[in-house]
Amino acid sequence: MKQNLGSSRRAFLKKTGIASLGFMGLHHFVQNPLLASSNPVGPVGYGPLIPDPQGLLSLPQGFSYKIISKKGNPMSDGLLVPGAPDGMATFKGPNGRVILVRNHELSASPDKGAFGATNEMLAKIDKSKVYDFGKGNPELGGTTTLVYNPATGQVEKEFLSLVGTTRNCAGGPTPWNTWITCEESVLKPEQANSCEKEHGYNFEVPASDKMQLTKALPIKAMGRMNHEAVAVDPRTGIVYMTEDTSDSLIYRFIPNKNGQLLKGGKLQALVVREQKSLDTRNWEKLTTPPMPIGQPFAVDWIDIENVESPENDLRLQGYDKGAARFARGEGMWFGNNEVYFACTNGGKFSFGQVFRYTPSLHEGKPEEKKQPGKLELFVESHDSTIANACDNMTVSAWGDLILCEDNAAPFVVGITPKGEFYKLAQNIGSPSEFAGGVFSPTGETYFVNLQGVGLTLAITGPWRTGSAN
Repeated sequence: MKQNLGSSRRAFLKKTGIASLGFMGLHHFVQNPLLASSNPVGPVGYGPLIPDPQGLLSLPQGFSYKIISKKGNPMSDGLLVPGAPDGMATFKGPNGRVILVRNHELSASPDKGAFGATNEMLAKIDKSKVYDFGKGNPELGGTTTLVYNPATGQVEKEFLSLVGTTRNCAGGPTPWNTWITCEESVLKPEQANSCEKEHGYNFEVPASDKMQLTKALPIKAMGRMNHEAVAVDPRTGIVYMTEDTSDSLIYRFIPNKNGQLLKGGKLQALVVREQKSLDTRNWEKLTTPPMPIGQPFAVDWIDIENVESPENDLRLQGYDKGAARFARGEGMWFGNNEVYFACTNGGKFSFGQVFRYTPSLHEGKPEEKKQPGKLELFVESHDSTIANACDNMTVSAWGDLILCEDNAAPFVVGITPKGEFYKLAQNIGSPSEFAGGVFSPTGETYFVNLQGVGLTLAITGPWRTGSAN
């Protein structure tokens, strides 16, 4: 049902103002609905977006962007910048440099890969480090690493750091200085002539400025599924995960040894206590009661068996055991000792939802039964002009959540601790989603991808300061 735009915005703000994102533990009403317009004024956001004379990216006054990487350009290792850039994370490098690790959501089609249009440069790499070399036509998803100098605004080094995986969508940084890259695919050899191995796993890539290819080792204990993103709690080493399906679950992985994921661990799924198999999607067509906004629910976690899942049925197994169901879990980030995640097409009008999970003080231990973690639905968009199909996310240094939209005319959307929305950037150059938005470790630069055109941008300007933790 299509609503009047003005009344829709006001209804949306009434609900989401109460259920603010609460980065500081605050819950406030939004007093002025106009603050959530696409051109906010006053203290919310950074002011109206100024049309870009170059026709690529509109930004607020005082901000500027620079294209730092483009698909098809030569890299430092003699290969080509792969296309379809997606999730990213930044790490502190030597001498003030920023190490940026970047996913590429590619399969086996060579036209966007690192080795040329016919894979003619495959001989440049060590075949033993490739996860799935296929039948001479390897899976071309993986990661590249950039070494960026913020003082000069230049990329000093760019190289392939993982390959042989497929559809590397998002992932997440770890406290031990690595990037977990996730395959959003459950491809099997019998389903494609190209691949020789099963896919649907997470892989780990060191955040290093050394130009080398990482040996791709699947972390099978973290489950085989349509992985999307991860977030790691630095206090416990527990890894939280989203799954990009319309009937997905939220998972956690408790490693046997903190920081050493390949040594195995326990895979579990989130259950809302007293509401087994809760459907959080809130779609209008569902007959189940909608999950209310702003109400925290106690959480339990159930063990998932047969984690390598030959039939791709982990989410079905978990739901049958009582796990909560979500609508396309995508972006995920840890900040303020909480885990935030987006469900891209959740909500009554399928415009998206954002959840917050607050871990127990005894997370992953028997004592958490008495003091469980809490799950809360913070926002649910009833107006596509305010937020629509939010995907990758990060938490800024000043406490706002920054979301990338995945639609034909996307924005980068900010949400304040009070639940007020604003627009930070608009793609006006092509119908290409924003992806991988992340700040440099100092907060001075925001890196983001335009996936469809294969560009990575560095955005600078008068960012606010502060600490999100």
